Order: sequence, then structure tokens, then C-alpha cells
Amino acid sequence: MDFQHIIEAVGSYMDIAGVAVMVIGAVVSIPMAIRGYQPQRLPEGAERLSVYRSYRQLLGRSILLGLELLVAADIIRTVAVTPTFESVGVLAIIVLIRTFLSFSLELEITGRWPWQKQPTSSAAASPAG
Repeated sequence: MDFQHIIEAVGSYMDIAGVAVMVIGAVVSIPMAIRGYQPQRLPEGAERLSVYRSYRQLLGRSILLGLELLVAADIIRTVAVTPTFESVGVLAIIVLIRTFLSFSLELEITGRWPWQKQPTSSAAASPAG
């Protein structure tokens, strides 16, 4: 078995892991949401999440982790096996699309963009002047 076959196998296993994380996360999130899972850090003054919102957050986290694994698999296969301009261009498009999906999911889960700081309790408690 040569280097190219090993890298292709590693990329395939990463793809399988990414899909497995999404599927297992979707299944495991159901009982967690039904049991009333709540994030450890709810913003001050926020009410508890409904089962639906809790499931969406848990599912979104699973999808985000699965997308990260799929991007890693694409990078491994593209850069290590066939680094042509065409394959790198396709990889760039795939990474852009998945990055957009990740940002959208992060906004949906936390209610803020990834680069925005989480509001502190003292900032939330002080009145705007």
C-alpha cells in the first residue's frame, strides 16, 4: 500500500466519521432535549429553552462538528493526494460553502456571530447610557 492509498483511506475514514457524528448527534440529541437539556451558560435573564429549541441547539452543534470533520477530510485528500489547481479551486469552494454553513449554524445556536464576544453579566446588567 503506497502513500496515496493511505491518504485516500484516511480521507474516507474522516468522511465516515463526519457523517457518523451528525447522525449519532441527531439521535442522541432527541432524549437529551426531551429530558430538558439546558446550556450551562444561559444569558442572564434568559428563560429556559423549550424542547424544540434545545434539540435545535444540540443538533446544530452535531452538524458543526460533522462539517469540521468533512472539511478536514477534503483538505487531506485534496492537498496530500492530488494538489492540482482544479482540485484546490474545488476545495476552496467547498470550504467557503461549509464555512458559510458553520457561521449560519453558530448564529442560530448562540444568537451571535462567531467573532462577537459573549455579553458579560456586568455589561448586561448595566443600563445603556
